[in-house]
Amino acid sequence: MLTRRNLVLAALAVPVASRVWAERAAPMKPRDLYARGGAFTDKARALDGQKVRFEGFMAPPLKADAAFFVLTQRPMAVCPFCESEAEWPDDILAVYIRRRLDVSPFNVRIEASGRLELGRYTDPETGFLSMVRLVDATYG
Repeated sequence: MLTRRNLVLAALAVPVASRVWAERAAPMKPRDLYARGGAFTDKARALDGQKVRFEGFMAPPLKADAAFFVLTQRPMAVCPFCESEAEWPDDILAVYIRRRLDVSPFNVRIEASGRLELGRYTDPETGFLSMVRLVDATYG
């Protein structure tokens, strides 16, 4: 039976259900952030400061105890900073994590979620420059 109480409860549930659905929606890929010429997409600018999820591959980290890793669109067996012949992809995402880094195999797809930040940032410990990154992130 449709009562006023049930109608109010249903109306209150819509925002909660929408949030849950958005969090379960398909994760983004780093390539979703970049338009031609290296500019950010409209979608990326709209999500700046929002919690988002990405999928990709963990590039070999710069150092074992790093506070971040790089998420790439395709697997990379070697660290591009360590091998001069390795080509650094242009569709990457720096992921700053909340906990100690547990390195995943380079060819295993992972998901990372956190708050999206756009704009130039230089990591104070490594000097790594990022134009886009996830902060307060988790992954698995």
